[in-house]
Amino acid sequence: MTYAIRDSMTMLRRNLRRSLRYPVAPATTIGIPIVLLLLFVFVFGSTLAAGLPGSTGGRGDYLDYVTPGILLLAITGAAQSTAIAVAMDMTEGIVARFRTMAISRASVLSGHVLGSLITTLFGLAVVTGVALALGFDATATPLEWLGAVGLLALVAFAVTWLAVALGLVTKSVEAASNLPMPLILLPFLGSGFVPTESMPPALRWFAENQPFTPIMETLRGLLLGTPIGSSGWLAIGWSVAIGLGSYVWAKHLYDR
Repeated sequence: MTYAIRDSMTMLRRNLRRSLRYPVAPATTIGIPIVLLLLFVFVFGSTLAAGLPGSTGGRGDYLDYVTPGILLLAITGAAQSTAIAVAMDMTEGIVARFRTMAISRASVLSGHVLGSLITTLFGLAVVTGVALALGFDATATPLEWLGAVGLLALVAFAVTWLAVALGLVTKSVEAASNLPMPLILLPFLGSGFVPTESMPPALRWFAENQPFTPIMETLRGLLLGTPIGSSGWLAIGWSVAIGLGSYVWAKHLYDR
């Protein structure tokens, strides 16, 4: 275990140094959610806020509503960079070199996961800071903030393992860049930007039963004091299921 942890830290430093050397990917991961936040709040905010229950129709109300969806977009956007980085390692021969060395095999994947998790959490902090600067009216207590951070970390960890598996299952970097794209659509096809009640019946059923909707509703409950109900348990259950399933899938692909 000592060797595995040491080797994982070595791989973590490798992935963090790669992020510093090629900052375009992490900058894009952070920049796109911020641009979407500004776009939806200042261009569509007044119109979309009119359809929110109990809203006065102002941009501030829509900023409060849309911020959890933007945070999920930051996580799914980071998944694309992770899948690309894993696919690059698998196709450029470096993993074959690692297999000939006396290092823990698990450290290659754990280094990717830890590196991506750190950069994702940093991106979430930046996006949250921008939302607060724009007027995001969070009413959360310190304990509720801690719960929201824990939930975001759990979701990011699960999605990162899924991104690693998607990077392993592809045969090229180009394919790896496209496979995580459906994840980016899920906040839009949920309660991230408009209430599910405003959707057609078939789309509403999908939006209410897909994984990201209870996660976003739980974040709203923790940060804004709205009712959470069963969404909290569903959010944790979906995150654990995605993370565990993706870990088993990624391990099988890597061992193969």
